[in-house]
Amino acid sequence: MTAATTAPMTAPLTGLRVLDLATLFAGPLAATLLGDFGAEVVKVEHPSKPDPSRGHGPSKDGVGLWWKTLGRNKRTITLDLSKPGGRATLLRLAATADVIIENFRPGTLEKWDLGWPELSAANPRLVLARVTAFGQFGPYAHRPGFGTLAEAMSGFAAITGEPDAPPTLPPFGLADSIAGLTTAYAVMTALAARERTGEGQVVDMALIEPILAALGPQPLWYDQLGHVQPRTGNRSPNNAPRGVYRTADGTWVAVSTSAQSVAERVMHLVGRPELIDEPWFATGADRARHADLLDEAVGSWIAARPRTDVLAAFEKAEAAVAPVQDVRDVMADPQYQALNTITTVEDPELGPLRMQNVLFRLSATPGAIRWAGRPHGADTDEVLTELGLSPADLTALRAEGAL
Repeated sequence: MTAATTAPMTAPLTGLRVLDLATLFAGPLAATLLGDFGAEVVKVEHPSKPDPSRGHGPSKDGVGLWWKTLGRNKRTITLDLSKPGGRATLLRLAATADVIIENFRPGTLEKWDLGWPELSAANPRLVLARVTAFGQFGPYAHRPGFGTLAEAMSGFAAITGEPDAPPTLPPFGLADSIAGLTTAYAVMTALAARERTGEGQVVDMALIEPILAALGPQPLWYDQLGHVQPRTGNRSPNNAPRGVYRTADGTWVAVSTSAQSVAERVMHLVGRPELIDEPWFATGADRARHADLLDEAVGSWIAARPRTDVLAAFEKAEAAVAPVQDVRDVMADPQYQALNTITTVEDPELGPLRMQNVLFRLSATPGAIRWAGRPHGADTDEVLTELGLSPADLTALRAEGAL
């Protein structure tokens, strides 16, 4: 890569090498998060069957837009791991890598003689992150699966939606996103252990587990109390008023009163301070049992005012409120602008692109988006030449169908 596209030396993961063998979302997102903070990420795709994320969602001029963010900060090469030359080349790459992220069904790498024994023999310091729907063992391990199944199995869908409506699935990759974040954390944990032991290890990441952790203490509630959380729509069983409320100009705002002091401020603001003196107002759970009354008080006050006035009044009262925004609002939101949450990336295929910035800010060793997702196989010759392969080697691999 040119000097303009190399990671800044201050990036915290500079010097870390990651091979991204995964497809779609959870595994590739983990690799993206590592790349955002300086890791050298090499995306390995099948020569004739690219990562399906390249074709997900809208495209422009035939170029998939989702890939532009998911594939950022990655060099892209092609390699058919089922071919002898592809297998041998991956082992050579593994010897130079710190991390491999893959999401094949359990047993697939082993079928190609690329399981943990072979990979760790090539590089004892390697961390292998294996991301699957159900994990590497158990009765479901060999089933095909996606994030949608995790959202259903974990209990998320069962508690999402209105009480008298069907369970609701999210219209985006929630389980995959949570698993991607968790995989990046797991990889860094394994690398920290390597600093002490000198040896790598396997990360077994199942999509069905991180989303269950995100759902909080539901298993504990059930274990100790037999409690099964019901669907409550936008209401919370733990506090009220809480939900979305329509304003006079037909827009919506969200209100939360997780803190007792905030709940009291909201009641003063909407002109119902007498409710604060009710015995049941003293706890969030008791307030939730009177949600109809509290929602009517808050909702009628909000319904009589335009959103601008509502937001200003809540801010003055130091009560928690936010507008319900779609992506158009997000792009123009002054807080997101102040944080540079949406940043511009120059792309040789499509020109300037606006996308989410790196996930968090570090004061001394910041991350950066060095380039957006690159074309399929764009860096194959460069990466493999750096590995020591000659032009004749590349020709032979292409003749075999391994590239």
